[in-house]
Amino acid sequence: MALDELGTVPWTVKGELILNCNCTVFCPCVISLGKHPPTEGHCQTWGGVRIDQGAYGDIDLSGLNIGLMIEIPGMMSRGNWKVGLFIDDRSTDAQYDALVAIFSGAAKGTTGLFQILVGEILGHERQPVTYETEGKTRHITVGRKIQGVVAPVAGKDPETDLVVTNTQYWMGPDVTVATASKGKLRAYGRVWDFDGRSAEICQIDWHGPR
Repeated sequence: MALDELGTVPWTVKGELILNCNCTVFCPCVISLGKHPPTEGHCQTWGGVRIDQGAYGDIDLSGLNIGLMIEIPGMMSRGNWKVGLFIDDRSTDAQYDALVAIFSGAAKGTTGLFQILVGEILGHERQPVTYETEGKTRHITVGRKIQGVVAPVAGKDPETDLVVTNTQYWMGPDVTVATASKGKLRAYGRVWDFDGRSAEICQIDWHGPR
């Protein structure tokens, strides 16, 4: 991928994203758009993305999965994020480069704010990434780096998810309130265990470069 192409190639990613963080209750960033501090004063998050349909130019990204590690020292909006990317090991070299461009923010568009907020990319690497849904429960495994089990928080009607709707959150307007029964990460010198902590499930429809 030529460097002069970055930020000019049309791209799309549609699917689902889950996050599990160290917040003790639902993440304040969804409502405050990062202007309220996380419940613990800092943010440590792992995430997973299932790409149902996606493309970067003429490169098909459908069917691939992504793992994420995000560390934020204070309020989300103030930046200085540290990010690690785990790219599906089924990806070709072209798919890998395209996904790094998108998830680093270099491809602009929906994830372009990463270029402003991320102070350091800790690394990006291939890993076997599985993202499976069993009923309402999501299971994600990223090699030996991440093991996660996330499910929606129960509402009054057990058949209907508890959803925060019509937000301006960067991931998407409708965010399902969830929790992790398992949320373990071991990567880039970090060892996290967020069992029982806040989680989010979001249907994503991202695009770029605008």
